[in-house]
Parts: sequence; C-alpha cells; structure tokens
Amino acid sequence: MDRKLNRPDSAGIAIAAGLAALAGVIWWDATTLSSGSPYGLGPDAAPKVVAIGLAILALANLVSAWRGQMPHRERGDLKAIGWILGGMVALIAIIAFGGGFIPATAILFAATARAFGRRALLADLGIGLVLGVVAYLLFAKLLTLSLPTGPLEQLI
Repeated sequence: MDRKLNRPDSAGIAIAAGLAALAGVIWWDATTLSSGSPYGLGPDAAPKVVAIGLAILALANLVSAWRGQMPHRERGDLKAIGWILGGMVALIAIIAFGGGFIPATAILFAATARAFGRRALLADLGIGLVLGVVAYLLFAKLLTLSLPTGPLEQLI
C-alpha cells in the first residue's frame, strides 16, 4: 500500500494559535465588563459567545493542521492587501484629524472595492458615502452611540 504521509502544517498551527489567543483576549475582556442586567444576560454575553466560537475554530484548525489536512492556500495578492491596508490607514488618519466617520468610511469602501478589482473610483466613493451616512444614522441617531464626528456629521 502506497500511503502519502501528511505532515503537520506549521502555518495552520500558527493560525490556530492566533485564533486561540484572540479568543482568550476577548474572553478576558468580556469578564472585565460590569454586569448591568438583573436577568443574568449582560453586555458580556455576546463577546463570550464570540470567544467560544473562536476557540472552537482554533481547535478545529489545530486538528486539521496537525493531520496535514489543511486546504491548499493561494498566494496573497500584495497589491490588493496594500489597497485594503491603505484604506485602513486613511480611515484612521481621517478620524484622528477630525474628518469624521462618514468620509473615512467612504474612502475605506472605495479602497476595498479597488482591492477586489473594481475600477469605478468615483462611483465607489459615492456608494461608500451613502453607506457611511446610513451607518452613521443607524448607530449615532437611532442607537445613540458615539461615533467620530467631522464637518459632514455636524450637518446631519
């Protein structure tokens, strides 16, 4: 019998370790939240569910990686990763310098669309602007959460 021996996938094991670490950090952070609900289901419930899900994913990933059964990974497109990272840097910079949530979100959306191969920059900025306004209205006005404001948000 000719059997192919599968070796453990070191990248898969590293990913599993990263997922487990992230699950641990989220769990720890959730335990520091104050329970404001008399019913036992407070603000720590959702992060704990996410942490448990991440821990399960970490364990499943570790088993698959240890058995050498990880799926084939394609090489990353560094240009696309650069567009997404650039969009994230622009988002952080715009918010840090008082530009506001809506324009920062629009630029992040356009950069991400470009990373996925779309070439309509002005249309993507428009779509991102509309999505940013909707998200801002939903979170800031309806849910009364505090989002970074800039000149555009002050008009709303």
